[in-house]
Amino acid sequence: MPTLEIRLYVSTTEVGANRILELMSFAFGEEDYAIATTEIDEKADIWEASIYLMMADEEDVRPRFEACLEEEFPEASIEREVIPDIDWIAKSLEGLKPVRAGRFLVHGSHDRDKVQPHDLAIEIDAGQAFGTGHHGTTAGCLEVIEDVVRSRKIRNALDLGTGSGVLAIAVRKMVRIPVLATDIDPIAVRVARENARRNQVVEGIDFRTAPGFHSTAFGQHAPFDLIIANILARPLIKMAPQLVAHLAPGGTVILSGILASQRWKVIAAYSSAGLSHVRTIWRNGWVTIHFTRGKG
Repeated sequence: MPTLEIRLYVSTTEVGANRILELMSFAFGEEDYAIATTEIDEKADIWEASIYLMMADEEDVRPRFEACLEEEFPEASIEREVIPDIDWIAKSLEGLKPVRAGRFLVHGSHDRDKVQPHDLAIEIDAGQAFGTGHHGTTAGCLEVIEDVVRSRKIRNALDLGTGSGVLAIAVRKMVRIPVLATDIDPIAVRVARENARRNQVVEGIDFRTAPGFHSTAFGQHAPFDLIIANILARPLIKMAPQLVAHLAPGGTVILSGILASQRWKVIAAYSSAGLSHVRTIWRNGWVTIHFTRGKG
């Protein structure tokens, strides 16, 4: 059955966008609907709020979606779009070519013949979890991972927000150390574990579903010599003190999922938490930031 997307457009600030997400989460947080907010015009402060549902649910969901927002955002405009029933995994693979980041070559199963003998090949097919290596944030992380693992001794690592598992797999491919890979989404954790098995490194990676740093998994593995978090700028800034608290003296942090315009906010948050900025890699409007912690 086709999926329906209902979109709301509103001119507001980032605070207003957070309020929209809060209202939608309150209205639909206990139900199985995907909701999201995205800034589509930074200069004009235009935000889009979306909810995805099955066509059969529109009669019930649309009035509730409009009602939860109309009081605080009466000027908003609403559109609907039917999303055809397409095999998106197969469709997305049609245009995906192997991606090289240093010695890493991230490829789909349809491009195994492109792997060269010297490559650190990671096979990831597009699927239910984020991270095929084609996004600038993932490729930037891979490039820094190679440099860090080559230049310093790493005894254990954390991939926070592992998605498809590509970064945890990359670390394990380079050095045979224990890696903790966590995500708030249990589906992502399952997919990441399957990807690790496909890449023959599942034995060395502990995959866990963990919201934030509250899980016992972090205490069991910390402190980490290397922490990688390819998430988004806002949660990265918020979790800076906790993340640094789990980092070993002399440890390395690699952060991405950060728009170029957000770079200085992230650097300020982690500098305040005691880290030193080493360098920033720029890819297609996104940045990957490398920090270290003094041995103290």
